[in-house]
Amino acid sequence: MHPGVQTYTSGGQCTANFVFTDDAGNVYVGQAAHCSGTGEATDTNGCDAGTLPLGTEVTFNEGGSLISEGTQVGTGSIAYSSWNTMQARGETDANTCAYNDLALVKVSSADVAKVNPSVPFWGGPVAINTTGTQAGDKVYSYGNSSLRGGLTQLSPKTGISLGDNAADGGWTHPLYTLTPGVPGDSGSAFLDANGNAVGTLSTLGLAPLPLSNNIGDLAHELAYAQAHSGISGLRLVPGTEPFSPAL
Repeated sequence: MHPGVQTYTSGGQCTANFVFTDDAGNVYVGQAAHCSGTGEATDTNGCDAGTLPLGTEVTFNEGGSLISEGTQVGTGSIAYSSWNTMQARGETDANTCAYNDLALVKVSSADVAKVNPSVPFWGGPVAINTTGTQAGDKVYSYGNSSLRGGLTQLSPKTGISLGDNAADGGWTHPLYTLTPGVPGDSGSAFLDANGNAVGTLSTLGLAPLPLSNNIGDLAHELAYAQAHSGISGLRLVPGTEPFSPAL
């Protein structure tokens, strides 16, 4: 179980991003908050979209495809969702509502020993990117959509940032990857050129930048979770494998 493992929430498949821990030693695997949404795929405003409750079971799987969920390798339950939290708090900031898309799945105690925080193929994360991206910056990701039928050769991705828009308040980074993220890649990890965790895949852009992707800024998402989740000492777990941008 690692960044890039498939997650299934009430039948919906997404891709795990990073590993987190807390002062009590619990282990969490991140996924997109919209992976537990109950509305349409176009419902991306986390402040009013339907969502499953905390405690909902999530399974971690390998080899899932359109005809099978593959092999279950672990279980957990949703301990934090930015969508649930924003709705409970009455969040009104437009950028926060639009781009704060992080959920934390608390790994079952029986499966904690299976967790490896390293991003497959690339290694890392080294730390958290806190400065955003500029146009042309390289990014690295690992998607694992069931639409690829378990072909992990297609999972590693490279891309370039399209530059941040100041109006977004640092909450999101638009980018292009060599092959765009598709449904099922949602939530997957993105690293910057230094191997730092920069974001998590949130949405597929249609206009004005067709086939671009938008990633939620992890520094913003994690800071919100640290402030409002009630999880003491919540923090990113660095990878045990060195970052190596091989492609």
